[in-house]
Formats: sequence, C-alpha cells, structure tokens
Amino acid sequence: MNVLIVEDEKSLALEINDFLGKEGYIIEHARKKASAEEKILINNYDFILLDLGLPDGDGFELLKLIKGLKNREDAIIILTARSEVDDRIKGLEEGADDYLPKPFSLNELLARMHAVTRRKHKFERNDIKVYDFVLDIQNRAVSFNGERIHLTKKEYEILNYLVLNKNRVVSRTSLTEHVWGDILEINSDSNFVDVHVKNLRKKLSMYAKTDWLETVRSVGYRITL
Repeated sequence: MNVLIVEDEKSLALEINDFLGKEGYIIEHARKKASAEEKILINNYDFILLDLGLPDGDGFELLKLIKGLKNREDAIIILTARSEVDDRIKGLEEGADDYLPKPFSLNELLARMHAVTRRKHKFERNDIKVYDFVLDIQNRAVSFNGERIHLTKKEYEILNYLVLNKNRVVSRTSLTEHVWGDILEINSDSNFVDVHVKNLRKKLSMYAKTDWLETVRSVGYRITL
C-alpha cells in the first residue's frame, strides 16, 4: 500500500517513513499544504497521514479537498499535537477515519492502520480466508494448511491489494499505482504486472486451484470471494 505523510516536523516524518517502509509500505512525504495538494491531485493513496498544523495552511482544508474528490477512497488518519476534543470531533465528522494525538507510538499507528483497513474493506480479522489459503495482513504472509508460502514482496502486495478489493475489477494502472507507487515513473507499455501475477498464480497453484484469481481481458484482475 502507498502512504502520503503530510507532516512538517522532519524528524517525525523520517521516523514514520522508516518504520512503515520496513513494514512494506510505499511512502511519499509532503511538508507543506501546497505540495500535499499537488501530490493528492496526481496520485491515489491507500493512506494519508495528515498533520493539521502546516506552515502554509490548515490540514482541515486538505481534508475537505480530499473528501471533495470523486472516486477517491484514501483512508485518512489525522496526526496532530492538537488535543482539543472539538478538533477531534471536527476531523471525524469531516471524513477522517481516525485521529491519533502526538506523541504516539509507531506500533499504535500501525495497529490503527490495520484497524482502518479492516473496517473499510469489511473484514473482522487480520487473517483473511481466501478459499484454501489464509492471508495475514498484519504479518504480511500467505499460508496453506499452516504452511507459509514464499512469495516475493510484490507478489504478496498484489494478492493483498486484490483481496482487499474483492469482487471488484482492479485495473492494471490502479494495481501498478498502489503496489509500485508513482505510475508516472513506470513505462505504461510494460507487461511487468502480468508477469508478477503469472508468477503469483504459479506459486499458489502448487498448493490448490487459483481460478478465483481472474484475468479481465484488456482491463486487469479480480478476486471473487
């Protein structure tokens, strides 16, 4: 999943970047409201970690911008030193998914991100049954009858993203953006997504059938659950 950190405190942004990077997230960072706006209008994000007190504006203005965009499902967690109840209520009422006052534990941030992911995609647990397989979104692992299947980082992320978007056709462009990051840096004519999906299918099919992982011709892929 890709994450935009909107935070003017450099040391905190670096801590979050390093921590989530080790957890497999793709990270972008914006220090100011203007640069965050530019990134948000160009890219879709799985998570936006939003500070309210920015040097050139209020984070609430960014929240309103995001919620005003069509066909956007960015999950938003507000990270701020503001502890007033009114600010928390305002953030949640205007569409934020969660609110974490500073200072906070990075492990708590990750746990809240997992909780938001479960809520948005209507899963009750971190381990998701995918026919004969189990996807563990907390430990970033896939298993069959208790045996862990050795997938590459990108193979896991493809499966994870398709499962979270179950029963929906996910375009190659969307899959590329959410798994690899900025699509502007990637050759749109490349078939590298198809190659990764082919390798994923091959590894899973060594254990059980994978006809639930469908190719939608000329569009992308879909997992039906």
